Amino acid sequence: MTNADTNRRGPIVLVGGGKMGAALLAGWLAEGVAAEDIVVVEPHPATMQALKARFKIQVVDDVPAIFARPPSLVLFAVKPQGLDAVVPLYKSLVAPDSCFLSIAAGKTLGYFERHLGKDAAIVRAMPNTPAAVGRGMTVLIANGAASEEQRDFCETLLRAVGEVRWAVEEAQFDAVTAVSGSGPAYVFLLIECLAQAGVEAGLPADLAMDLARATVAGSGELARQSDEPAATLRQNVTSPGGTTAAALAVLMGEGGLQPLMTKAIAAAARRSKELAG
Repeated sequence: MTNADTNRRGPIVLVGGGKMGAALLAGWLAEGVAAEDIVVVEPHPATMQALKARFKIQVVDDVPAIFARPPSLVLFAVKPQGLDAVVPLYKSLVAPDSCFLSIAAGKTLGYFERHLGKDAAIVRAMPNTPAAVGRGMTVLIANGAASEEQRDFCETLLRAVGEVRWAVEEAQFDAVTAVSGSGPAYVFLLIECLAQAGVEAGLPADLAMDLARATVAGSGELARQSDEPAATLRQNVTSPGGTTAAALAVLMGEGGLQPLMTKAIAAAARRSKELAG
């Protein structure tokens, strides 16, 4: 992304400067978006000051009333529970060249159309927290009012923090949220459980945690770089009758990891549907 890409557009308005908002900011600036082309709306004074100090950007505490050019993008990085009070404030910014992008779990394209109007160009996204280190996974879908150029612009901005895919239909988003949006928490829990199991097997707590962190991180990087399916990578580590096979007999047995994960994903997907209401 170059300055020329953003200079010909109106500013980017980021609504919400929390962890995901800050991760996006860092990615955009690293990819060449000019700081003067970004306006952050953040009502909490401590967060405002932290953002100004870290990124040297304009941070305001309310909806900007006047722009030299209509915003090219308004990105809602607000928790789903807070959107009802926030989204209607931005209806005045709807314009042919403006696009609205949401990263809120559960909130549908129809939800934003009800607040902003059916003529508003809207893109819905579900990123995840590894965006903070440039390894995020984001899935997108757009409404009919969003042009190809606006879709491409949203994709470019989100590629600054990781990989991007487009969903075929919005109904997939509950499962997307359950798998990748919430997925990092499952991986962190795996690290906790692996470390605790190491402690119970006789390791010092600090060594067990170091082993668990490095093993999960290294295995994830191996999976990312490999062209082989995860099942093949698993089989490559598993010698018949060996220690790994003994552990996998438990993890892959009745009531093991797969049935638990299936139940967990189903629960998260149900909650995503509830948030849409």
